[in-house]
Amino acid sequence: MAEDLNAFVTREELEPTGDGPLSGRTVAVKDNISTEGVRTTCGSNMLAHYVPPYDATVVERLKAAGATIVGKTNMDEFGMGTTTETSAFGPTQNPAAPGRVPGGSSGGSAAAVAAGEADLALGTDTGGSIRCPAAFCGVVGIKPTYGLVSRYGLVAYANSLEQIGPIAPTVEEAAELLEVVSGPDERDGTTREPADGTDYASAADGDVDGLTVGVPTELLDGADEGIVETFWDALDDLEAQGAEYTEVSLPSVETAVQAYYVIAMSEASSNLARFDGVRYGQSGGYDGNWNETFARSREEGFGAEVKRRILLGTYALSAGYHDKYYAKAQDARAWVKRDFDETFADVDVVASPTMPVPPFELGESLDDPLQMYLADANTVPVNLANLPAISVPAGEADGLPVGLQFVAPAFGERTLVRAGSALA
Repeated sequence: MAEDLNAFVTREELEPTGDGPLSGRTVAVKDNISTEGVRTTCGSNMLAHYVPPYDATVVERLKAAGATIVGKTNMDEFGMGTTTETSAFGPTQNPAAPGRVPGGSSGGSAAAVAAGEADLALGTDTGGSIRCPAAFCGVVGIKPTYGLVSRYGLVAYANSLEQIGPIAPTVEEAAELLEVVSGPDERDGTTREPADGTDYASAADGDVDGLTVGVPTELLDGADEGIVETFWDALDDLEAQGAEYTEVSLPSVETAVQAYYVIAMSEASSNLARFDGVRYGQSGGYDGNWNETFARSREEGFGAEVKRRILLGTYALSAGYHDKYYAKAQDARAWVKRDFDETFADVDVVASPTMPVPPFELGESLDDPLQMYLADANTVPVNLANLPAISVPAGEADGLPVGLQFVAPAFGERTLVRAGSALA
């Protein structure tokens, strides 16, 4: 079934190096996370033949915990997309909704778990790239707090936004995987040990009695009617279990998508500059001067969406426009964080539909990148504020999976697991 889904770019087993909590479990790893001796393509022709000489920290921790890695999963090229259709290796199918996309950019990871091709998976989340495919495929995905999981060995898209996180059939299994990969790493100076440790699985007890849930009205506006109805049904279920919910306002999220794409594209422009066919990436043995070789390498190595984002990011950082775009985007980012901080003074978690729309039909959004960008409206504020979030299955609308997103204060993963386990 996996071959039909195109969930994997490379199928190759990596054996465990120890025994531990994941012994006997199979894990699929997104193809932008380095695996020693197994190619890591980032879904791009630019790295189609790249074989890393080392393991990412999360891969080392998986092996040490007894996991068997079964392959590298398909993804939007360099993580740039919401559908896993920008991959140089073709689109992935959604096993929960045939003929539709699995979400992105970690669509291969979510599809592999949903189809039973792997017990668990790792994805990466820059603006929703774990939560979106989890919602579209009807599985669980956690975007950890920035700094909880090491990014050493991750091929960077936007350093200040992205995190590696788990995708699993249930909240408890996702929490178990998060326990294994989280914690400080001397090779990643942004990591830290949470004050209350990393014991997440024990919080998956489904006990939401007394939990206070804030519902931002801004994240319901414009969402598909069937998705909103399913969302409210799930909240009613939580209320019946003892939770309380109230409407809150996050006015800053109206600027979040614009701010996110300016920041993400600017960082991508900088990070991807190294792929010039000389230092990194495919060179093709081109003749001519360096400028011609550089241009041809990038023209043939990168796909249309990556080129679009590099160009927009370069423009935003250029002389005369840095203050007009990038600096203002950073101001908006601070506003988003402040709004969340003020809201968490009154509630334990914030809840919304993970995605405001159902899974796109294959090919539907390729000619309209703006539609794809706007679909991230509910997920990107979390990355801007460096907060943790979880997407759990909330039910279906018109026969298609719907995800519910919980957001918690920084390093509030136990609260997320507690809330999510009441539903999944």
